[in-house]
Amino acid sequence: MKRIFDIISSLLGLIVLSPLLIILAFWVGLSSKGGVFYAQTRVGRGNKDFKVLKFRSMALGSDQKGLLSIGKDGRDPRVTRVGYVLRRYKLDELPQLLNVLKGDMSLVGPRPEVRKYVNLYNKAQLEVLKVRPGITDMASIAFKNENDLLAKADNPEEFYVKVIMPDKINMSLKYLNERSFLKDLHIIFKTILG
Repeated sequence: MKRIFDIISSLLGLIVLSPLLIILAFWVGLSSKGGVFYAQTRVGRGNKDFKVLKFRSMALGSDQKGLLSIGKDGRDPRVTRVGYVLRRYKLDELPQLLNVLKGDMSLVGPRPEVRKYVNLYNKAQLEVLKVRPGITDMASIAFKNENDLLAKADNPEEFYVKVIMPDKINMSLKYLNERSFLKDLHIIFKTILG
């Protein structure tokens, strides 16, 4: 049922949003050097790596300077002007509908993490890798101001690993125990309404 819902919803989403996706692609392409899309390796179901698709929001080569997006007032200097708008309204995430259609992701599920951080998970935390990762989840909603939190931390990397990441994982584990079609619909509507 969940997979069928994902396929139908992502396909409809891609069709309905295609004019917006085309406009955003041109906007990203014309605003700075580099490709329109950015594919980052994340860890998915079964602890397997896959490429998560996003509209490129950073200057070329920025991912070599660190994985966390932080900066003064939550603004990372590596993020382009267009990228800032895309991130603020989560428009950079829209290409992940292709990941959902392909089967790498679900609309709702634990957000996929990079390998560096997954390698720090304990046995209990690895349970989140038993399901497809999602475009959204309760942790994404709860931590929509993550960049602001990281910007205020003395050591953003340590703060992420010791505070934010465990909280996100706990929310994901709670979701795994309570997941249902209605719960997914609730999370989708909560994400859309912001």
